[in-house]
Amino acid sequence: MIEEGRPLFLQIAESVEDAIVDGSLREEDQAPSTNELAAFHRINPATAAKGVNMLVDKGVLYKRRGVGMFVAPGAREVLLNERRTAFADRFVEPLLAEARRLGLGPEDITHLITDRAANTPDANANTNEGANQ
Repeated sequence: MIEEGRPLFLQIAESVEDAIVDGSLREEDQAPSTNELAAFHRINPATAAKGVNMLVDKGVLYKRRGVGMFVAPGAREVLLNERRTAFADRFVEPLLAEARRLGLGPEDITHLITDRAANTPDANANTNEGANQ
């Protein structure tokens, strides 16, 4: 799971975030400790702590003295909003720029996406999932 070339503490933070986003860690669930993360990924506990503390600073995790780290209320929504914004920046902005170069308007883009999504095997599953969130 650890990728070369990316800071380990960021990868640790993203793995915890992924667990929150996919629902395997829910609000008020206890998050893995820095020692558990360090042992699992075979890294220095200080590196794991740096990733966990980043999530604490972001308000995604909070500490209960003597007990451990827990998922903060509203953490999933914070992460979903953050990732939706990143998705728009990373994918939608370049899409719109290329569409402008091709002379395509918003309705043309919507039509293209709708057609492509309809031909995707799991299109209905994704649409229903998104509607429930």
